[in-house]
Amino acid sequence: MQKKYKLYTVDGMKPGLYRTGKSKTGESMKVERVNLKQKVDSIPELFRYLKVGQLNDHMLNVLQAENRTLDFHVHPDSDEMFYVIEGSFQIELDDGLIDLHEGDFIIIPKGVRHRPVCRELVKCLLIEKVGTLNRDNTGGTYTE
Repeated sequence: MQKKYKLYTVDGMKPGLYRTGKSKTGESMKVERVNLKQKVDSIPELFRYLKVGQLNDHMLNVLQAENRTLDFHVHPDSDEMFYVIEGSFQIELDDGLIDLHEGDFIIIPKGVRHRPVCRELVKCLLIEKVGTLNRDNTGGTYTE
C-alpha cells in the first residue's frame, strides 16, 4: 500500500512536503521538504544567517552576502561546506582564489586557512558542525 503525503504551509512559506513518523525508539519524527531559494530569499537583510535544518551534528544555514571579505580563519575541528544557490563568490586560500558560481559547492577541510570574498550579491548554503559559526569567523554578524 502506498503512503499518502500531505502538503502543509510551514512558517508562512509555500506548501512543502511534510510527514511525521516514528523512530525506532518511538519518538515522533518530522520530515520536511525545504526550498533553499525560498528560504534565502526570505532573509530581510545581508549577512544574516538563517538556520534551515540540522543534519546529525551539522547545522545548515542560508545567507545573503555582498561586497564583503572576511578575515582569514581556520576551523580546527570541522570541515565546512559552501553551496552557491544564486550568484557567485570566491574562496581565498593561502595559495590563491577559487571561483564559485551558481550550483557549485566546495568543502574546506578542517585546519585549512580560508576566507570568503563576496564582490557581488551571493546567496549560499553553509553546512558546518554545530558550534563552528561564531562572531569572530563571520565578521561579527552571526547570532544564535
